[in-house]
Amino acid sequence: MDTLQTQRGPREFTMRFSSSPRGARLARRLVSHRLDEWGFGYSDPVNEAVSLICGELAANAVRHGRVQGRDFEVQLTRTEAAVRIEVSDTRTERVPPTGPVPVPAEDSESGRGLLIVAALATDWGMHPRPAAPGKTVWAECAI
Repeated sequence: MDTLQTQRGPREFTMRFSSSPRGARLARRLVSHRLDEWGFGYSDPVNEAVSLICGELAANAVRHGRVQGRDFEVQLTRTEAAVRIEVSDTRTERVPPTGPVPVPAEDSESGRGLLIVAALATDWGMHPRPAAPGKTVWAECAI
């Protein structure tokens, strides 16, 4: 769903993607494209930050939130003050840590995604999906 209102009004983009690495890459590309359409060019810091956050959250949804046969969903919302990205998956029991994100060992090959999200976002968190099984991890970037 894409609501095109006045230039100052809120805008929204929502889409489901296959729970695969290809789906995560596509989500990041479409979010970047949508932000460009909303006036945040590809090299704009907001586009770069939100696209990277989307990539990390989508990769986590594929890696940690995947349920066979179920997609993940991305929702992007722009208001006058911020851009909010939400990534929902159907896995209820695997949730991100609350509080400070643990720093992985130097030689670890994974575990830095949420550190990147925390560093780039103005705020981020997680909540259960209200009408379906699973969770939504969200992040906001001030504009």
